[in-house]
Amino acid sequence: MTNSAKTLCPYCGVGCGLEVLPPAQPGKPVNRDREGNPIWQVRGDRDHPSSLGKVCVKGATVSESLEKSRLKYPMMRDSLDEPFRRVSWDQALEAIVNRIQTVRLTQGPDGLCMYGSGQFQTEDYYIAQKLFKGFLGTNNFDANSRLCMSSAVAGYTQSFGSDGPPCCYEDLELTDCAFLIGTNTAECHPIVFNRLRVHHKKNRKVKMIVVDPRRTKTAEAADLHLAIKPGTDIDLLNGIAHLLLRWGYIDTVFMDDCTKDFPAYAEVIGHYPPELVARKCGIRLDDLEKAAKYWGESERVLSLWSMGMNQSSEGTAKVRTLINLHLMTGDIGKPGTGPFSLTGQPNAMGGREAGGLANILPGYRVVNNPEHRAEVEQFWGVPLGTIPAQRGRTAWEMIEGLETGEVGLFWIAATNPAVSMPDIKRTQQALMRSPFTVYQDAYYPTETAAYAHILLPAAQWSEKTGVMTNSERVVTLCPQFRNPPGEARPDWEIFAEVARRLGFKKGFNFKSSAEVYEEFVRITEGRPCDSSGLSHEKLGTHGPLQWPYPYRWPSLEGEEEKQQNRTNKRLYTDLRFNTPDGRARFAAYHCQGLADPPDNDYPFVLTIGRLYGHWHTQTRTGRIEKIQKMHPKPFIEIHPRDAEKLGIEENDLVEVRSRLREPSATGRGIGQFPAMITQAITPGTVFVPMHWGALWSKDAQANALTHPIACPISLQPELKACAVQLEKITIATESLDQEPSEAVV
Repeated sequence: MTNSAKTLCPYCGVGCGLEVLPPAQPGKPVNRDREGNPIWQVRGDRDHPSSLGKVCVKGATVSESLEKSRLKYPMMRDSLDEPFRRVSWDQALEAIVNRIQTVRLTQGPDGLCMYGSGQFQTEDYYIAQKLFKGFLGTNNFDANSRLCMSSAVAGYTQSFGSDGPPCCYEDLELTDCAFLIGTNTAECHPIVFNRLRVHHKKNRKVKMIVVDPRRTKTAEAADLHLAIKPGTDIDLLNGIAHLLLRWGYIDTVFMDDCTKDFPAYAEVIGHYPPELVARKCGIRLDDLEKAAKYWGESERVLSLWSMGMNQSSEGTAKVRTLINLHLMTGDIGKPGTGPFSLTGQPNAMGGREAGGLANILPGYRVVNNPEHRAEVEQFWGVPLGTIPAQRGRTAWEMIEGLETGEVGLFWIAATNPAVSMPDIKRTQQALMRSPFTVYQDAYYPTETAAYAHILLPAAQWSEKTGVMTNSERVVTLCPQFRNPPGEARPDWEIFAEVARRLGFKKGFNFKSSAEVYEEFVRITEGRPCDSSGLSHEKLGTHGPLQWPYPYRWPSLEGEEEKQQNRTNKRLYTDLRFNTPDGRARFAAYHCQGLADPPDNDYPFVLTIGRLYGHWHTQTRTGRIEKIQKMHPKPFIEIHPRDAEKLGIEENDLVEVRSRLREPSATGRGIGQFPAMITQAITPGTVFVPMHWGALWSKDAQANALTHPIACPISLQPELKACAVQLEKITIATESLDQEPSEAVV
């Protein structure tokens, strides 16, 4: 290859466009890593509408991990105490097929589970849904999006009648007031934040409010930082609503014509006077009033949120309570306005379109709707009634199924649950009990590989062609521009080959990912996420496009087509929603607080999150030298007041313990972290980054401490908060610095 390739960054949901140049270029030396592998040069794609040529450190260095610690060949073993042996693809696939057939006969379809990932391309997601839900007859497909985005999905669906962020990135540069809650956008979605920050700096009248117990890089840029106590988000939002209603900052015409259920909500917010709310949230009364005034006096309010809202036992309630504020003031469907969920992973949006959670089906359909099930069954050509009427097992319920013996095959792909799941000691014990685990990934070793019976080498970003959808519903084609190492294969090809070997040849006889995508977009026709006008060819020649993009649009000519896509940037511009009567729904929730609140024995609230340079469990970023130097080791942030009480000084090693599961237990987990003493965190709250698993550091796994209690609606675990106790210990901190062991493949 001598020309550049345009693609999408495979990290967060911002969906930045990248331009990748080959290592060998005329007149230039080949750039190589320390092992001598050639490195592809990566830069921002100036033509990409979402990122406009900008790129963060993760995207800029992504090519440096492509050759490192790769899983290249299928591997098998009969039990977890044996070493892996290299096998052929035939041997590995036949073992999987035989196990699937055995489980179907002995336990039924409910004994089969697949746990996927927002790292999938849409084609991977779609084929997995077709195989499991359509042909194997089980809804037991869930993805790690359950851990990051399912509360946003539920919130949008219940308030508007359908999933789908109604905003676009252009709104970042048009808003008068940006309200950021539960998001450290500057570090977790940096290019989105850069666009907002530039607009904010240029326009003095534009206000930025940031709600976060930590004074993050995002909060430092705000006009108003509300450092609320963890778990008081609904108190705060209801308190703002109380003031908006008291002061008359409401759009009564919009509410009368376009919404329902306001009286019940008005009754609830009457119980949240500002004095009470300020006290509960631990903020100043005048700051609460200032936040309400900023919102009420602005013509265009844009809210942004991410994991700090979603990862909660009240996740859906928090999302809907935030949406309520937009419904009160009519801030939706117009430029610069709306509730904007910032997606965590690069194709979590595409996964939602393809039905990639246990409760949904392709085309923004839901499992418990008989018409939706029938539509998908008819499209796939399977008998009516094949798709179960009940949702499948969520990610955590799969772990519980391993504990009880109800899961006979656990297929994990493109994610690392032995680090990322809540209560990972319990998760790891369940994985040890799994009778048959297939682990499909691009890298080895990973923590989850230690619990697998079969390893399947997957082609990753750059090695396969497919599409991804970002947070603003922009779909980008990601072309293959290098060969996979060894015998690695694209995920969708692996799923399709298993399907054919199971006897489902007719439904899975695809010759390319373009054919898979062509079928997928047809199933979206007429749905809110209609992408029926898109194709690999269209995206390859035109560039990224935003849905909805129905099949009739490609017949438009030149500028007419571009204008149509421009006018489609936002959803609900006609102020009609995807509910039976076209009206959005208010939701009335009282704040219930944390599922695992502090007490005298466990007086601190632990919150966890990302760092700027790392991604999830370091499977990729941990192998990039520049990022390792940027974030060399884990840590725990402690407020000086708390540190002084405990006699903890900077870099002291701190042992963190979480609450017991039951009185006879020894606790969920223990972690040890060097102390970082900082005033940038609320007293009584401590923070640990999520990225370090057992391969990268000893006893510094954040999720050894978290619990699996979940939102009852979205079933998303409360990964953001749990009660802990701290104790200073005297072991040298060097024990926390650990190089990952090398693979022997």
